[in-house]
This record gives sequence, structure tokens and C-alpha cells, in this order.
Amino acid sequence: MAGDRVRRTAESRQPFPGGVGTMGVTPRQHPSGRVGAMSEHSTQRKPRVAVVFGGRSSEHAVSCVTAGSVLSAIDRSKYEVIPIGITQDGRWVLEEDRPERLAITDGRLPSVEPSNQLVALSNDPTVRELIVQEPGAVPKTLGEVDVVFPLLHGPYGEDGTIQGLLELAGVPYVGSGVLASALCMDKEYMKRVFASHGLPVVPWVAVRPREWERDADAVLRRVQEELEPPVFVKPSRLGSSIGISKVSSWEELRAAIEAAREHDPKVLVEQGITPVREIECGVLEAEDGTPEASVPAEIRVRGDHQFYDFQAKYLDDSTDLDVPADLDEATTREVRRLAVAAFEAMSCEGLARVDFFLAPDGTLLVNEINTMPGFTPYSMYPLMWQASGVDYPTLVDRLIQAALRRRNSLLR
Repeated sequence: MAGDRVRRTAESRQPFPGGVGTMGVTPRQHPSGRVGAMSEHSTQRKPRVAVVFGGRSSEHAVSCVTAGSVLSAIDRSKYEVIPIGITQDGRWVLEEDRPERLAITDGRLPSVEPSNQLVALSNDPTVRELIVQEPGAVPKTLGEVDVVFPLLHGPYGEDGTIQGLLELAGVPYVGSGVLASALCMDKEYMKRVFASHGLPVVPWVAVRPREWERDADAVLRRVQEELEPPVFVKPSRLGSSIGISKVSSWEELRAAIEAAREHDPKVLVEQGITPVREIECGVLEAEDGTPEASVPAEIRVRGDHQFYDFQAKYLDDSTDLDVPADLDEATTREVRRLAVAAFEAMSCEGLARVDFFLAPDGTLLVNEINTMPGFTPYSMYPLMWQASGVDYPTLVDRLIQAALRRRNSLLR
């Protein structure tokens, strides 16, 4: 579908999940009553993949939708799969292996529901086991996990926190490591790294919690001195366009910052560019670890939406995705070059989606990089790779295989 135009129509510390009765993975109790390591290396078995989704951030539902698509695409003849859900209050639970339950249905967003079957990673990194904890029962093990696919968006998942947990547990995982995940989640420091590597970015002002609480008027004056309307006000450490406002006059700025602070006490105010084209490009590691860029794509928003907000992304039919983007050859080459350069600048691994602004004069600006982009078959990242010759199941398989090849970050 390389030449096609694709139109989009809506699309705590404890536990880990997996639908025990439906996956052929039976909880095992050590004869002594304690959880013991499985002697699985003596017998051949398929690699076991724990798919982790949900989470405590505002992007919980988006993560669930992504997980439903990935669970449907994983080759069950090649891998054993354990779905693990994280509830919105942070409990890790065993989930049923029913991908259809995780779809958006009639505008209803899916979620991970509480369960009595809590799950945790073993604190022994030499065994890498998942342990099931039920009230009043002796802990049981689901066996060793070979790789975790953390399909978490936003804080407590995409920001280096779960990556740090998995590093401590000695479990390989899909995607970027602790530092890259944390840097890419915080829009201020992401832009600072981009700028230090000579990558073009839009002007911005960071609004930190103490600054705002100490003297909000001084912050407002600084924004007005350094930028000009329109500007976009965003939570600094959140995605999926949640909490973003377009400010067309300075009278709207205070309210927009307060609205963003409901999602994150740290806020970023970015210079708006009008008109602007929104271009995206996927990056995927090859078998030898070299990052490769997909064909670029373009987002076009129709109707009453002033920008590509949450409603346009997930809940209505107001967005056209042009895959590939209608760009001249030179601009296409530059998008792909900058996408790989951004991936390398942030020390990303596995995958990323790099978002650009294309100004009317042809200037390309790197907007942000997403280390765990939306991953349904209708999301931009898989569509760009499909147009580049990598279909959805192959894409999922390549990411799992890349994670299985890698050691944990401090040993890489």
C-alpha cells in the first residue's frame, strides 16, 4: 500500500498479568510451598512474552487499545503470551487473553479491571519469574519470562520507570532503556537534547511547578516576552494530546496553563506555527541494531478541530492520514535523515515515532519523539511501516526478536 492514501476512521509496586486458563501457562507451586525457579532451560519451549498494558497515566485506555492489537498479532505458534494489566490505581493483575475486550466499542474506552489475581516479578533476577498472589493462598509461579513488551503510554510506563524495574529484575524488554525513555517523556529535556545535537526545534518556554506557584505573573510575562500568539500549552510529560490547549490571545494563557497542570505540574508552552503541516516518521532497529526510517506520513485534521487532539486521534472520523505523505523527494530524504538523527541523539532503542512540523517556507522542525507510539493497526507508526514493506505481525515479531537479542542496558 506504499502509494495509497489511508483515511482514518476512529479507532506499585506489585503485579503483572496473564490470562492463566486461556494461555496454556499453568501456575506452578514449589513442593515446599515456596515459589521455586522453573527448570525450563532443560527442556525446549517457546519464548514467553509478557505483554504489559494499562497503567496509572491518563493514557490508560490508549495503552489497552494498543495491547489488544498486539495480542491479536503475536504469532502463538512462535511465542507463549502472558497478558498483564496494570489498573489505574497501579495494581498488576492477570488478564484474560481476549484482545477483543480491549477495543474501543461505541465510543467506550477499555480499561484494566481489578482482580484477586495480583502478579509480581520475582526479586531474584536469576530466575525472571512471574509470581501470582491470591488472598489467603500460597504464591504460585507462572514460570520464567523471556521478554516483556511494555505497551504503556505516559508516566509510570513510558518514562523510564517500568524500564528501571525490568532492569533490576533482569528481564529483557522491548523499546528504549531508562534514560532515553525518561528524556523522551519530558518535552523540555527532549528539546534540550535535540538542540544540543543541532536538530531544529520550535521555540518553547518551560513552566516548572515552583516557578508557577511562587510567581505566576512573572511566568506569564516571560512567556509573552519570548513567544507570540498562537502558542500551544501542553503537559510536559504526557502524550496522546491530553491536556493541550491552543492559545490565540494572551488572555487565555493563564487558564490554559492551569488546565495543563491538572495533568502534570510541569508545563511546556510552544510557539505555534500557522499554517503548518504535521509530518511523522517511524524508526525501527534493523537486525544489526542500525536504525532505519520508514516512509513519512502526514496528519490532516478536518472539521472543528484546531489541532490533532485526543478526540480527533481516537474517537471520531475527523482525521486523514496520508501514507506516504505528499512530499517532494528532497523533503522526504530530510525527514528520514532527521528521524534517525533524533533517534540516535536520544539513544533510543527498538522503535520510535518522530513528529515534525513543516512550515510554509519548507523549514522542517522536530516536534517530539515517542518511544512507545500508538500501535494499533490503524495507528500511524504501523501504517508507515506497512507502507515501507513491513506488515503488522512482522513488525511485532521484529521488536520482540530485537529485545531477545539485547542485554540489559548497563551490560549492552
